[in-house]
Amino acid sequence: MKTIAFIGAGVMGGPMAGHLMKAGHSLTVYTRTREKAEALIGKGAKWAASPSEAADGADVVMTMVGYPKDVEEVYFGEQGIFQTVRSGTILIDFTTSSPKLAVRIAEEAESRGCAAIDAPVSGGDVGARNGTLSIMCGGQENAFREILPLLEAVGHNIVLHGPAGSGQHVKMSNQIVIATSMIGVCESLGYAVRAGLDPERVLKSISAGAAGSWTLSNLAPRMLKGDFEPGFFIKHFLKDLRIALDESKSMGLELPGVALAETMYSALAETGSENEGTQALYKVYR
Repeated sequence: MKTIAFIGAGVMGGPMAGHLMKAGHSLTVYTRTREKAEALIGKGAKWAASPSEAADGADVVMTMVGYPKDVEEVYFGEQGIFQTVRSGTILIDFTTSSPKLAVRIAEEAESRGCAAIDAPVSGGDVGARNGTLSIMCGGQENAFREILPLLEAVGHNIVLHGPAGSGQHVKMSNQIVIATSMIGVCESLGYAVRAGLDPERVLKSISAGAAGSWTLSNLAPRMLKGDFEPGFFIKHFLKDLRIALDESKSMGLELPGVALAETMYSALAETGSENEGTQALYKVYR
């Protein structure tokens, strides 16, 4: 059993931390809004007043926060993890963040006798609650093997892709697929409705054929019900799309589909939908 510091207990982090506690690990939790951690504290998790306090004495430190700037603050800030982390600790960042920042964290960790794994996840709130997340990892193989049992408590498709930053690059590949497929699903349903069809029946037909996808099966039904509650916030998806566009630019690669999705989601966010789920893109076609 490991002593784990878990930083960030939101829509994704809260359930993930809960699975680790169920697996028998000792948990210390920190999140900016303590109320979000009350359920974990009620089950026996210890509360820390800062990331540095949470990391002090931990075998493993896990982070699941919002933006790259939050990741940077949590690790490098005045009350950050690197203020107290001890040699031998393994750091795991589940946040979808910048590949360059993941490399910087890994280099700092190594200079302190630690190891860092960038491990962004896919599967949304449903995957977090069910413990079925896909986890895309970058970092040292020996550290990855050591923390694999912990990752298996929160996910079941767990792959090490290469050195630090590799996990974040794979997550960008994942988000690129989601960005373009989300447009396709919304346009398909919009077309079906405009053609006078029953969209529920259309969905039943096309989701079982070649057009089938996770988005079509899991988010399209929520679109038709007008359920735009976040499994994954639009504001966070925009962050991911912008990272993908920045990285692709540095590679000399154009991503017109991602650029279109970023434009559409930006417009949606400006209308007040930034805290809704990514399936709210259907509003554009409804």
